[in-house]
Amino acid sequence: MSLRPILRWPDPRLSETCAPVTGDISELSGDMLETMYAARGRGLAAPQIGVLRRLFVMDVGWKEGTPTPLICVNPEIVERSERQIRGPEGCLSIPGVTAQVMRAEWIVLRWTDAGGTGHQAQLDGFAAICAQHEYDHLDGIVTFDRVEPAARAALEADYAG
Repeated sequence: MSLRPILRWPDPRLSETCAPVTGDISELSGDMLETMYAARGRGLAAPQIGVLRRLFVMDVGWKEGTPTPLICVNPEIVERSERQIRGPEGCLSIPGVTAQVMRAEWIVLRWTDAGGTGHQAQLDGFAAICAQHEYDHLDGIVTFDRVEPAARAALEADYAG
């Protein structure tokens, strides 16, 4: 495994819609987890390292001492709560910026793991927020795209890029 450089906004690849994953991603997913942990993140999507494929990794518990890594290949959000919650979000591709973002309170996520096994689970709390954030990256959406225009302008002005 090796660390991969993380793209920083406004790199145009962060605005691209990703293609489905095909083939073996074991090395790539391992590199992504290693890169995410080294950057002290809780999630990382393939386009953030310049790979325009529908893949993200996340581990919402590792900072509290309980590693629970997920490798989500070709994920789909198949259901989401109507209730929305607003909370702070950071992004490894926009370091130093925290934005208040509206997200579904819970989601049902369907994905395949690195070994090809299918999964489906309801995620809530921070896991739901993290998965929605990483899923956005697969559709070329970054945190700035999820805030009101005035808030976006202020965040962009503060961003050191």
